Amino acid sequence: MRLKMEQFIKSKQAEIVSRLEEVDGKKFLVDAWDRPGHGGGGISCVLQEGNVFEKAGVNISIVYGKLPRPAILKMRADHKSLDPNVESLDFFAAGLSMVLHPYNPMAPTVHLNYRYFETMRPDGTTQSWWFGGGTDLTPSYLFDEDVIHFHKTIKEACDKHDKDYYPKFKKWCDEYFNVKHRGESRGVGGIFFDDLDDKDPEQLFGFVKDCLDAFIPSYVPIIEKRKNMPFTQAEKDWQQLRRGRYVEFNLVHDRGTQFGLNTPSARVESILMSLPLTAGWKYMHMPEPGSREDRLLQVLKKPVDWV
Repeated sequence: MRLKMEQFIKSKQAEIVSRLEEVDGKKFLVDAWDRPGHGGGGISCVLQEGNVFEKAGVNISIVYGKLPRPAILKMRADHKSLDPNVESLDFFAAGLSMVLHPYNPMAPTVHLNYRYFETMRPDGTTQSWWFGGGTDLTPSYLFDEDVIHFHKTIKEACDKHDKDYYPKFKKWCDEYFNVKHRGESRGVGGIFFDDLDDKDPEQLFGFVKDCLDAFIPSYVPIIEKRKNMPFTQAEKDWQQLRRGRYVEFNLVHDRGTQFGLNTPSARVESILMSLPLTAGWKYMHMPEPGSREDRLLQVLKKPVDWV
């Protein structure tokens, strides 16, 4: 499974980067890296100040070695198979993560991450394994048809494997990507899951593959439709404020960010790739009641069933 996941995410990274370069017209910087003194490394593909994307990153990492206790505690939602008193743990992790921040405030930011984990006993045998990941959409301006298309495409991928997956993982996404100190969701959701080990690993690998395969058809039609729409400076300013919320979630609440930063020889540039190139904060800012900006806030305070 380690080799299968590694080969799959490498091929998927190349496919996604190629398609996004067609959308943007500029090339990604390809940055291969390793972990000095530790095992593994990765490839970060980043596009900054493109024609469509202000910042876009498509990263893969294949890392292994020993995890210290702070990283172990951030590694998974359910620690059912991990000794809570262990000070370090042998592990393997392979995953693809992506965040795209378009210039145009009418075009939504999108996030995606799919990963495979193993922990090992001292003799090298597998102690536990699981898959995790998901994808979610973060618009500054709501176009209902875009959100419906995004959710419908993901639901179709889920339904091929288990009819319970989409409603279960959609709810998990709404609860996880929540800026608790603001009382609002980060975006309009998608799916999120962790600790997925309840079926044969080949079946779950097939599920993760179909989810990743669904990315291009779920998002590219939206960005193609919105990337050249006209917008005002006031609308750009609102996008900056929404990006500020994105930053707040990623730095305060996101378990993946905290896990990465607590991993020895962490690749900080790749971990913080998810942050936008620009963002804004205004003191006590509230949109005008009944405005498009206000409608977005109402949806973020009470998640919607889109499909």
